[in-house]
Amino acid sequence: MQSFRTEIEDPIVQKDIIDLERKIALFRDGKIDDERFRSLRLARGVYGQRQEGVQMIRIKLPFGKVTSEQLHRICKVSDEYSTGRLHITTRQDIQIHYVSLDRTPELWAELEKDDVTLREACGNTVRNITASETAGIDAEEPFDVSPYAHALFQFFLRNPVCQEMGRKFKMSFSSSDKDTALSYLHDLGFIPKVVNGERGFKVMLGGGLGSQPSHAELLSEFIPVNQIIPTTEGVLRIFDRYGERAKRLKARLKFLIKDLGRDEFLRLVEEEKKALSYQTVEIDTTAFDGAIPTSILEVPKVVIEDTVAFEAWKKSNVFAQKQAGYVAIGIKVLLGDFYTDKARLLADLVKNYAANELRFSLRQNIVIRHIKEEDLPFFYQELAKLDFVTLGYNTIGDITACPGTDTCNLGIASSTGIADELERVLKTEYPQYSNNQEIAIKISGCMNACGQHNMAEIGFQGMSINAGKLVAPALQVLLGGGNLGNGEGRFSDKVIKIPSRRGPDALRYILNDFEANANGLSFLNYYDAKGEKYFYEFLKPLADVTNLTEADFVDWGNADNYVKAVGVGECAGVVIDLVATLIFEAKDKLTFAQEAFEDKKWSDAIYLAYAGFVNGAKALLLAENEKTNHHAGIIDLFDTVFIESKKIELDSPFKDLVYQIKADEPSEAFAQKYIQDAITFFGKIEAYRAKDLANA
Repeated sequence: MQSFRTEIEDPIVQKDIIDLERKIALFRDGKIDDERFRSLRLARGVYGQRQEGVQMIRIKLPFGKVTSEQLHRICKVSDEYSTGRLHITTRQDIQIHYVSLDRTPELWAELEKDDVTLREACGNTVRNITASETAGIDAEEPFDVSPYAHALFQFFLRNPVCQEMGRKFKMSFSSSDKDTALSYLHDLGFIPKVVNGERGFKVMLGGGLGSQPSHAELLSEFIPVNQIIPTTEGVLRIFDRYGERAKRLKARLKFLIKDLGRDEFLRLVEEEKKALSYQTVEIDTTAFDGAIPTSILEVPKVVIEDTVAFEAWKKSNVFAQKQAGYVAIGIKVLLGDFYTDKARLLADLVKNYAANELRFSLRQNIVIRHIKEEDLPFFYQELAKLDFVTLGYNTIGDITACPGTDTCNLGIASSTGIADELERVLKTEYPQYSNNQEIAIKISGCMNACGQHNMAEIGFQGMSINAGKLVAPALQVLLGGGNLGNGEGRFSDKVIKIPSRRGPDALRYILNDFEANANGLSFLNYYDAKGEKYFYEFLKPLADVTNLTEADFVDWGNADNYVKAVGVGECAGVVIDLVATLIFEAKDKLTFAQEAFEDKKWSDAIYLAYAGFVNGAKALLLAENEKTNHHAGIIDLFDTVFIESKKIELDSPFKDLVYQIKADEPSEAFAQKYIQDAITFFGKIEAYRAKDLANA
C-alpha cells in the first residue's frame, strides 16, 4: 500500500495523501474520534454513504472540464476501486461509490497522476467552482470565464483561509447574462461584464438553497478581473471569523449576512483589505485563448442512412459555437450516470477526432466542444454506438435528480426512481414537449436541495407521509421557480405534499392544465396568472391518504415496503470539539505556520498562526465549560474569562494580539513576529492547562 508515495511528483500532494493514510490508521486504532476524523476525510473528498462500511468519493473537476487522459484515469480508478459507474453531480463533479476507506489514499494517488484531485470536494471548504458548460464557446459571452474560475480554484485549494470554516462555500461563473451557472443561489456568483473596454464581473453574494432558499444580494455591479481573488479572500476571511459554528443549519454565509446586514458585512470585508495576501491578482488567460487544436486523426466521411433521426438529433442536441464553423454536442445522461466502458470510448473519440476536452454540465450532462459542422455525421454515428444520442438535451425531459435513498445518508425518498418514471411519462405521453427548454424538472431526496428542486419550474422533494400507523414515501410538489438571468432568479412555492406513487399523475395534471389554459403564456407567467391556490386545488385529490393501496407503500425503484431511515448528514459535518484534540490541532497549526514561513508564504503562515491562536483559546474555553459559536466570539470570550480575570497574564488584551492579523500587511517581518506571538501564547495556555489538570 505504500508504493504510491514515490509515484507522486508534487511534494505537497504527496504529503496530503500520506497524511490521510496516517489519519486513517489513527482512526482505526481508536486514537481519533469518529466526528473529528469525519471532518478530516470530508475535506479530502471521502464521504460516508448510506451503506455501512463503504465511502462515496467525490472527484473535484473545476468548472466541469476534463481531458481524455483525465477521464481514462477516472475510469481506471472506478474499475479498480469501485463498481465502474460514474455519477455526474449538479456541481460538475464526478462521484464514485462503494469504495473501501482504507484504499482511498491509493485511489487519490492514482488520480493525481493526471492532475485530478479529491481535495476539498466535500466538507467545510470552498467546494468545486462551477461555470457554464458553454464558457469559451457561448456566442453571447463577453469573454471566456474559464481561466478566472480556474484561477480561483488554484488560489484557494489548500489555502489556510478556507480549510475549516463553519460550513461549505460555493461559487459559480456564468458565461453571459443568461446566468446559466445560477449566480443568485451561490455564496459568490460571477457574471462577466465589459465596462469601458475593461473586463470584470457583476458579483452576487450570499445566495443558497437548502431548506431555506435565499436569493443572493448584489455585492457589486462591476469588479475588475484583477480584484476577484482579493474580494473572494476578504469574504472568506470574514465568513471564517464570524460564521456560525455551533448550529449547523444556520452556518451558511446567507445567515451571517442576514444577521450582520449586507453593509456591515461588506464593511468588515473592507476592513480586512490590508491583511490580504495580494491587493490585486493578474490572471493569466493564455491557456484558454489559443486556437482550436486540430484532431489527431482525420475525421472519416460518413453517409447517414436515417436522415430523419440525424436531423432530429441535430435540432435537439447540437448547438452553434461562437467560433465560426464549429458546433458543440450535448449528450443527455440519464440521471448523470454513465459507465466506464462507454466513458473510455468517449475519451478516445474526443482525443482522436476533436479537441480532447469534455465539460460536465450543471444538469448532469456531457458537452463535446469544437466539432466542425461537416464532421457531425461521423460523431452521430460513433455516439449512436455508445447510446449517447438520446434526444432532449437540456429539455423538460432532461430531469435533474440527486442520488437520494440510493446512497445518501440524508435521503428520505427515492429521487432516481421517480425521475426514471417521469422521464418515461414525458417520452411516451407528451412527445410534443420533446424540445421544450422552457420548463425544468428537478428532484431532491430531502430538503437539502442537492437536486435543486426549489429553483425549478416544476420541483419534487422527497418526504414521508403518515397514513394511520404506516408511513409512506411522499413528494412535496413545488412550482414557479426559475432563472431570470443577470443575477435574478425565483424560488418555487411549496404547493402540496402527495404520496410518491402519485408523482406521475401530478405531472400529468400540471401539463394537461398548462396545455388547456395557458393560452400562449410561458409556464412561469401561466403559474403567476393562476396563482398557487389554483394549483393546490386541482392537485388536492392526489393528497388524500385515506385510499392508499399496497403499492403506495413501496417507493419508486424499490421492491420492499418503505422504511424512513435517515442517517447523519455529511455535507459539512460539525466537528465535536474535544479539548485535547483542539490543543493537538493548535500545535499542528503552529508547525504548519513555521513551514509556510520557511517557504516564504507570508500570508499563509500568518493565517495558520491565527488558526493556532483560535484553536488554543477555544480549547481552554471548553475546558471551563464555556462555549461560543464563532471565532470572533472565542476571541472576545477568552479576554473575559482568562485575561480580565488575571487567570492568564498577557502583555495586551487577547483581542489586540490576535487582530494584528487585520492591522498589518503580510510581510516577512510581521509573519515572523505573529508566529512568535502565537508560540508564546501557546506556551502560556499549555502551562495553564497543565496546572489546571494537576489541581483537578
